[in-house]
Amino acid sequence: MADKIVRFAVFIYDDVEPIDIGATFGVLSMAKRVAPHIELFTVSELSGAVRLTNDLMVGAQYGFDDCPEFDAIIVNGGPGWEAQVKNTRTLEFLQRSATNKIVSAVCTGGLILAAAGLLDGLPATTKKEVTGTEHSPLELLASGYPAIDVKIARLVDAGSVITGGGVCLGIDVTLHLIAKTLGEQIASETARIIEYTAALQANEQRMNTVVI
Repeated sequence: MADKIVRFAVFIYDDVEPIDIGATFGVLSMAKRVAPHIELFTVSELSGAVRLTNDLMVGAQYGFDDCPEFDAIIVNGGPGWEAQVKNTRTLEFLQRSATNKIVSAVCTGGLILAAAGLLDGLPATTKKEVTGTEHSPLELLASGYPAIDVKIARLVDAGSVITGGGVCLGIDVTLHLIAKTLGEQIASETARIIEYTAALQANEQRMNTVVI
């Protein structure tokens, strides 16, 4: 019998950091070489062109209104998170997506989940390190959402909701999501073919991981 198809939606929006796309869609794309029964697509408020940070243009395959069913969604991070936490269409879409699905976020995508109320009463994390006069997203999460148990962590798995730390830790989150939905063997093989096994092990040893 053929393996059951597992569908991943990757949420993008204006001013997502391009590196987050590599850590999410890119890792899933490589995982599909190991597990061809993976399906993945991008979704934004509207289908079509999306301008990432520093003017990289990518295409959203679907908008909120025509988004196909999926098993898990990953919310990317980037400077555009500040607009998305005020976008009622985005928040309502994520609230609907939380029903019987796994909702995950990398980097400042966690702040979007927080604004949607999906992290209330749960442990969660987000990006910690910043440059210049930027405010730490981790501190913003703690000060702005007192109902969330904010952790300094590589990733936090709260069951149906997963949040991750900053930038390249999105790779860890995506591999964790693959393990959760498709099994450890597929996640480990994906880590091997992207030459990330040693980095993953180092991150696991040096950083806190919270699973409840």
